[in-house]
Amino acid sequence: MGGFVRYGEVKNDYVMLKGSIPGVRKRVVTLRKTLWPQVSRKATEKVDLKWIDTSSKFGHGAYQTPAEKRAFLGTLKKDLASSS
Repeated sequence: MGGFVRYGEVKNDYVMLKGSIPGVRKRVVTLRKTLWPQVSRKATEKVDLKWIDTSSKFGHGAYQTPAEKRAFLGTLKKDLASSS
């Protein structure tokens, strides 16, 4: 359930970058330490993470888990055909 648009589901650790990255998509990006220390209030503010949305941003992925999708949609015709 979810993943990144035109990339798919990510199964390993990853870093999410804010803003734009030059180059083609899926290109390897090299990260390095900053040349000067970040001292602004925004940079030193503690991040309080409350929710990570794993639903798809492209298409019909409004559900976080397959179980949530089944609970909302109920019994489908394809489920009846496969069970009998």
